[in-house]
Amino acid sequence: MHSGRDASTILRLAPGEEITFGRGAPEQPVDLRVDDPAVSRMAGSVHAVEDYWRLSNRSRTATYVVENPEGGGEFVKVPPGRVGTPVPFEIAQVLLPVEGGWTKAFTVMAPEHTFAVSALGVTGEPTRLAHSLDPTAKYFLVLVALCEPRLRDPSSAVIPSVPQILSRLDGLGLTRSAVNFHIDYLAREKLRVKQPSHDASQGKADWQRGALISVALRFDLVRDEHLALLP
Repeated sequence: MHSGRDASTILRLAPGEEITFGRGAPEQPVDLRVDDPAVSRMAGSVHAVEDYWRLSNRSRTATYVVENPEGGGEFVKVPPGRVGTPVPFEIAQVLLPVEGGWTKAFTVMAPEHTFAVSALGVTGEPTRLAHSLDPTAKYFLVLVALCEPRLRDPSSAVIPSVPQILSRLDGLGLTRSAVNFHIDYLAREKLRVKQPSHDASQGKADWQRGALISVALRFDLVRDEHLALLP
């Protein structure tokens, strides 16, 4: 783990070990200092647990945010006083509220996760893919272009417009009507997104593009490596 305020500060934790962070004080030292008057003297702690970790928020008023820089917008909120919140991200950035905004106080790098081996020797009908997408198809490039801002910056709220997608995919021979067709095809046939009832007044194009981004990133249908497919 290293501090966002001092990248040279690296603390290594074995499973079961814990460090504290905050503004600190002579009578209340901390392991990782975040020098800002809006940060509590004892702001919280990080506890290492095998291949994940837990974050405790000791503040009475501030909510902390843990972002996954690799996960297309994934984050965990830790409310004031919450103890031992499990964080599943291998790499995570802890954001603390400070005077004038937020700061990436420190980064946590957990051990690589363990995955189960697929069962062998099982007979019967093969399991179908819930979302069958062809990475070589133009509709998939449209989906990647939609997701690109969020993949590059998880905190981005940008939803690319059709003209912006056309510009990003310049040279592929797409037209505005073709991009609209691919978006509608993705929404109706591939990801089958549905308009939320509370968004009934929102324009079709707006909610469709937003819903496609949300589903594609939430279920890892579009990932960082797919950005290389863009021209």
